[in-house]
Formats: sequence, C-alpha cells, structure tokens
Amino acid sequence: MPDKEENLNWAAPVMRAGYAGRGLVYLVIAGFSIYAILQGGQAQGTGSVLKSLETAVWGQVVLALIILGMAAYAVWRMVDAIWDLEDYGTDPKGVIARLGMVVTGVLHGGLGVAGLAVLLLAQDGGGSTIAEWTGKIMQLPAGRLIVGLAGAATVGAGLYYVYKALAQTYRKHLQANHITRHWSWVLSAGVLGQAVVVTVIGGFLVYAALTADASGAGGLNQVFEWLGTKPFGQFLVLATCLGLLCFAVFCFVNAAYRIIPKIDDPDLKSLADMMKS
Repeated sequence: MPDKEENLNWAAPVMRAGYAGRGLVYLVIAGFSIYAILQGGQAQGTGSVLKSLETAVWGQVVLALIILGMAAYAVWRMVDAIWDLEDYGTDPKGVIARLGMVVTGVLHGGLGVAGLAVLLLAQDGGGSTIAEWTGKIMQLPAGRLIVGLAGAATVGAGLYYVYKALAQTYRKHLQANHITRHWSWVLSAGVLGQAVVVTVIGGFLVYAALTADASGAGGLNQVFEWLGTKPFGQFLVLATCLGLLCFAVFCFVNAAYRIIPKIDDPDLKSLADMMKS
C-alpha cells in the first residue's frame, strides 16, 4: 500500500493509456479478422496482424501506438500489483490476483516487444511462437509438468473470465454513468469472448504437456484454426471475433472510466453500487 506522502496519481494516466493500447490490439485483430472472413478468407492471429500493419504508413502509426500502449499496460500492472492500488489485499485470494497482474503485465510487455521487432526489424511478430517456447520448456527437467501447470492455470483464468462475464463483477471497477450502464451487455460479451480464447489456449498447453507434443500448443491463430474445424466452424470463428471486438470496447471503457480505489475520490460511485441502489 502506498504511503500517504507518496503520490501515485501518475499511475492513472498510465493505466488509461495501457487499457487504450490493449483495446487497440483487439480492435485491430478483430477488425482484420472479420474483414478477412467476410471476404472469404481466414481470421488472423496476433503475429499476422502485427506483420500486416507494417506494410502501410498508417499501419506503422497504429503499430507504434500499440507498442506504447502495451508498455504502459505492463508498467500499470506492475505498479498496481506492487502498491495494490485496486485494493485486492494480502490474503491468499488477493495475492493470487496480484501475481496474475504481474503475469499479464509481462505478457503484454512481450507483445509490445513483438510489435517493436516488427516495426524496427521487419520480423514476423517478434520471434518464437508459443509452440516453439513450449518445446524449449518441455526439454527442461519437469518441463512437461511446468507446461501442464501453466496450461491448467490458463484454463482457470479463462473460467474466471466466464464467471466475471456472467456475474458482471467488472462493474465494481467502473464508474457509474450512461455508457457503462447501457453498454453493460457489450462489456459482458467482450469478457466472454476473451474467456473463450484464454480457455482454449490453456487447453492447448495442457494437451501439449499430456502428449509431449509442443506443436499442440498455440495462440490466437491456432484458436481460430481449431474452432474452424468444428461444426459451424466459420460461425464460431466469426462469433469469437465479434466477442474480441466487444472486448476492445471493454478495454476502451476501462481506459475512460476505470476506478482506482487508492487514487480516485472515495465518494466516486461505481456501476456495481449504482445497480444495487
């Protein structure tokens, strides 16, 4: 917890920039993918989208904004975890939540590095794929166990997103206003779309660990490919892309209206409080 003399108000604009950058990532991925599907093509994963942005001047501007946004989000998550700005506490549940912030901060920082590699080095997403990294980890002592546990934790995070979407627990972190109240269904759809992606990626990791086959692991592109093989596969892929588009809206709304309990005015009313009254 920050000391009373310690001014961490600077963390608020960093947080807002971070959520805006995160929203931009999902807006671009969903936009590219939905356009490709409507043109008879395939949805695109993160690496492919980053590479596509490099080919146009406007795309390089967007890519630069994504890099800055991911850096801001990574910094925000670290600061939030260290100083507990969202008041999760130090009980086991709070510690797990704060450790999760560190993990998401590192992951988004890595996405920023990938974008920087594309922008400066003309690489295809910044280096090794999830499958390649999974293979390297599985070569370590107890590597399969590590990958399996990481997969199980990722599935758990995905299931938590499902709960978050259905119970709408995100409301306690958002200011009460016309937009957050009337767009709540879009926010829920967005969190649910993210839940699908995270859960499937976690399932890939668990499968890779059980079969000792690192090629079974994968990211968003493999999620789209896997969904496409199911009955009504193209519909499932399109629905997932629309969910990610809603998740972009969720991130933008958080950028504008997220409450930071240990920085913001304590009398600021949350959406959850408004819905109770």
